[in-house]
Amino acid sequence: MPRKSSKTRSKSAKTPAAPEMPTRRETLRTFRNGALGALVLGGIGVFSVNAVRATIAEQDLSVIGTGLPTIVQIHDPQCTLCIELQRETRKALEGLDSDMVAYRIASIRTPDGTAFAHRHGQSHVTLVLLEGAGAVQQILQGVRPADELRGHFDALIARDAPRG
Repeated sequence: MPRKSSKTRSKSAKTPAAPEMPTRRETLRTFRNGALGALVLGGIGVFSVNAVRATIAEQDLSVIGTGLPTIVQIHDPQCTLCIELQRETRKALEGLDSDMVAYRIASIRTPDGTAFAHRHGQSHVTLVLLEGAGAVQQILQGVRPADELRGHFDALIARDAPRG
């Protein structure tokens, strides 16, 4: 029996199959997942913008001496003790009206924060409590628990309250 030459062999002609159209359910699922992803990314964006704004506001030391008692933390954002002090300070400030006391951060990583620290002769992990006119009332060094800090903050506010 003669052999067929390779030229005469029939090659099965395979044409690429047309891509299948997604079902309506798959299309809706894709749309839903995309919408959820956009919402999550949008939420992260809003949170990030608000966090940056809060950080900028907290580092504004111009409120010192404007009549509002101010608590200034001399802070290094890369220091774990500073972060712990910040956490305890924020806990102690919970429930206090922002019209009664201001909380600010003097980051030693910024020129204003470094200048504040040098002016008061202090290093990081320190709270400087200032009366409304800007005079130092107390300096607290090191991490302290929120309940102890709250007592100091209440005393600062009471000292600075108008006598009537």
